[in-house]
Amino acid sequence: MVKKVIKEAESNMKKSIEVVKKEFASLRAGRATPALLDKIMVNYYGTPTPVNQLANITIPEARLMVIQPWDKSAMSEIERAIMKSDLGITPASDGTVIRLAVPQLTQERRIDLMKVIKKKAEEGRVAIRNIRREANDYLKTAQKNGEISEDELKRHQDEVQKLTDKMVKNVDDILSTKEEEIMKV
Repeated sequence: MVKKVIKEAESNMKKSIEVVKKEFASLRAGRATPALLDKIMVNYYGTPTPVNQLANITIPEARLMVIQPWDKSAMSEIERAIMKSDLGITPASDGTVIRLAVPQLTQERRIDLMKVIKKKAEEGRVAIRNIRREANDYLKTAQKNGEISEDELKRHQDEVQKLTDKMVKNVDDILSTKEEEIMKV
């Protein structure tokens, strides 16, 4: 039963790391990536629909994204959704495709992005620590109920702490990679 709790904690910690990775992918770092459009919802026949479900998204160059809608009637709605978003990119349409030129980041924008990614990384660390706390609470309850001894409690808590340290380091590594990507001119 205790091993199951530790495995579940590890699984939940990995999910928290995946959330951090997705959040980082959706932030513009001066290069075009389809993940930039993940949060943009288009009003398609009255239904909010993600852009990637309405169009083919390609990256022909490092700073250019091409969106080719499957339904040409959705083009104006896709453009409108991109304009409303916080991307800060103006779409250019030629009637068949929408081009998004990703501009170079200014130093000011880089500093703002650094603050945002540090906040998201800290949210990931907090989520991991909360999972650790829940696992430790369960272990303490199991010890009080006589399911495990005090020595086993200590050993399992150490195991959970090592797992937590490993996962927090993983978040820190992801953060440092994204920081380098943002600060690269």
